[in-house]
Amino acid sequence: MSLLEMFTHHRLMLYYKGDISALVMYAQQDNGSVCFPTALPPLSSPLEEDETETSNISVHPAALLNSLNQILGLDNDLLKVEPGFCQQIDAPGGIITVHMARFQLLDPPHKLMSAHNCKMKTLPELRGRPPADMELLRRAYIKVMEG
Repeated sequence: MSLLEMFTHHRLMLYYKGDISALVMYAQQDNGSVCFPTALPPLSSPLEEDETETSNISVHPAALLNSLNQILGLDNDLLKVEPGFCQQIDAPGGIITVHMARFQLLDPPHKLMSAHNCKMKTLPELRGRPPADMELLRRAYIKVMEG
């Protein structure tokens, strides 16, 4: 299985949270997507908790993170999987499961992500994204602030 094939039905959202300031920022690709390594397909919509599907076959979020680190050329200790965040998206090609990973840095990784044609943005700066992205961001923000 190639690195990108692992992401056929999986995505990662990358975020930064300042331990002192509680500043929360999300990585956004040049194409506007907050999902990595590729955007959600058009017409995607988040499933509610009572609509989610369970599967006996799954990819562990740590394996996804390791693959994304290889794709982006990032150090393995730069990001950490956010436990307890697992959202399912109904997409034209089937269910996509989205996990989240946090940058383990003192300051937002603006320069690092800029080198990958990405930007770090706050939630208000991400307004106007497709509805599935906005709902994912809303759920992610709740998880980050509760955690």
